[in-house]
Amino acid sequence: MSYNAKGNVFMEKQADYNKLSEDEHIKDKSDYLRGSIKDSLKDPLTGALFPDDVKLIKYHGSYQQYDRDLESERKQKKLEPLYQFMVRVRAAGGVTTPQQWLSLDELSNLYGNGTIKLTTRQSFQFHGILKRNLKPTIQAINETLLSTLATCGDVNRNVMCNPNPYQSHIHEEVYGLAGEISDYFLPKTTAYHEIWLDKEKVAGTPDFEPLYQHNYLPRKFKIAIAVPPNNDIDVFANDLGLIAIEQNNKVLGFNICVGGGLGSTFGVQETYPRLADVIGFSPKEKVFEVAETVIAIQRDYGNRSDRKLSRLKHTIDDRGLEWFVGELQNRLGWNLTKPKFYQFKSNGDEYGWLKGINNKWFYTLFVEHGRVRDENDYQLKKALREIAKIHTGDFRLTGNQNLIIGNIEEGKKQGVQAILELYGVGNHPKLTGLRKSSMACVALNTCGLAFAEAERYLPSLINKLEVIMRNNGLENAEINIRMTGCPNNCARSSLGEIGFVGRAIGRYNMYLGASHNGDRLNTLYKEMLSEENILEELEPIIEAYAQDRLEEEHFGDFVIRKKIVEPTERPIRVMN
Repeated sequence: MSYNAKGNVFMEKQADYNKLSEDEHIKDKSDYLRGSIKDSLKDPLTGALFPDDVKLIKYHGSYQQYDRDLESERKQKKLEPLYQFMVRVRAAGGVTTPQQWLSLDELSNLYGNGTIKLTTRQSFQFHGILKRNLKPTIQAINETLLSTLATCGDVNRNVMCNPNPYQSHIHEEVYGLAGEISDYFLPKTTAYHEIWLDKEKVAGTPDFEPLYQHNYLPRKFKIAIAVPPNNDIDVFANDLGLIAIEQNNKVLGFNICVGGGLGSTFGVQETYPRLADVIGFSPKEKVFEVAETVIAIQRDYGNRSDRKLSRLKHTIDDRGLEWFVGELQNRLGWNLTKPKFYQFKSNGDEYGWLKGINNKWFYTLFVEHGRVRDENDYQLKKALREIAKIHTGDFRLTGNQNLIIGNIEEGKKQGVQAILELYGVGNHPKLTGLRKSSMACVALNTCGLAFAEAERYLPSLINKLEVIMRNNGLENAEINIRMTGCPNNCARSSLGEIGFVGRAIGRYNMYLGASHNGDRLNTLYKEMLSEENILEELEPIIEAYAQDRLEEEHFGDFVIRKKIVEPTERPIRVMN
């Protein structure tokens, strides 16, 4: 039986048990996410976990992967794949202390591949962790007062928001709310603490998930909070988006957006990117109730037979937006009011120095595709390590894979700047607009879903595109360019003014026409393009943009005005 957030038995029965997806059966018999993970970790015969535990470990913050670069070589030697694990670290709003940063830096060298990945959801990722090192890694993360719990799996993920609460009092209020929501919707099972932290389960106290219940959600659930005019966390790409509405320098409440999600599957028309619809306004004091009820509706009605169709966007489209709003308001016992006016100008980051309302300094640093590492003349990892040693503020992850060195004392600002320059990383003014506006997912070599490169390839493609941009006087033009290795859209390629989705090694579908502020999807332009094809197709479009664009017209708007692509068939709907 399923229950809604108020404890009433839900009227409609789920699909027959035998029709449920494999994941649902695994969750059902997992004993609140325990499974046989403890035994899997001890198995010396393989670097992998037992099949069911591969699914369950996601809820604990890890994905089992393997090094795809070595796949052929290991097959020839009759060796199993080089199994390894990605571990994702949860930090509400993406904030860590200098001490935590130093600990994560050390862990990346001790157990990982020596790099830190900043994700598009304001989390940290480690890659290349072997099974024997998985538990020590998660234990060490918890010792820093961070956690990996619920960074993956069919639960609410890390709640996103603007990472700088000291931009204004509004930002401060929203940041606090994001942390509260993130903590509130954490799973209540004690399995995580038993498996990774060696806590004993107290006899006679069975686990109970008051919201998620025995089988958790049909699929992952994402929440983000935006503060206009900046949409730097792509609020419409989330299952639940909250747009802060200000009045007299305080948060009056939030416009409620539901049904966003960008993942799809090639060849399956029933899957598609979708931006969240704006369904109404909620007072600030009631937004927790709204969020919990939205999650409960998805828990009760979401598709548990086909995981490709299990996100909230499918639940809404299958039953209708009006049905969803009616169900939400019926469960709440009160109605949302008409959405209030808001306006977004951009979904990118503003780089460089900013003085906060607390009179401390914040430096937003470009991190190419979120990969913190050292290169020959660009010693990013070393620079941040040295800054952390003298820093008394914090580090803040943005939703665009960049980093804010935050709460810098006036007397330490010059020292931070000197370190950035010493290691060659304080050079963002030299970066082109195209590069600063780029995002890419991990893709190869670690992601098992990737069809093509993304993070490792996009920088070299931008090198070639920059020549075209420079030849047309567009070196500083900020055009959102995003690349993913598959249509799961982890780098939100559907919101790129120029978007690439990998189809095969060296081949990409190219999409054009997303808005610069994240409120319009792009449209498929051409399929299966090689690098040569990409450059051939984009050069005349960029030339036309340089010559014929209107004043302050963004690239995505230009290609639609010139009918190079048609506008998206799935625009945002605003209910009045």
